Amino acid sequence: MSGKNHRHQRVADQIQRDLAELIPKEVRDPKVGLITLQSVELSPDLAHAKVFFTVLGGDEALALQALKEKAGYLHSLLFKRLHIHTVPTLHFFHDASIERGIEMSRLIDQALGDRHKPS
Repeated sequence: MSGKNHRHQRVADQIQRDLAELIPKEVRDPKVGLITLQSVELSPDLAHAKVFFTVLGGDEALALQALKEKAGYLHSLLFKRLHIHTVPTLHFFHDASIERGIEMSRLIDQALGDRHKPS
């Protein structure tokens, strides 16, 4: 991994850690549920960060709306924490991969269960 890629990953990891700490304090609507950050991807110029999240026990659309509404404020909080010249603009995306994986596992279990039942 080159030095620049390593720096990008360090910054992305730090943003993820800081947001994981900040979001529960700043997004407090019980209808939103528990927001878990899956990953952060930075643009090459560090100007933008795609923040991928999942939701447990809440509504993903409400969570996305709440995160978008708080994006500017979360950006300003990150600016105070991070010691870098440019703090990326935050863009939030729901990551449905875990839900898809659970559904696939359920379907596989169901299919295997059906094979073992007598005809």
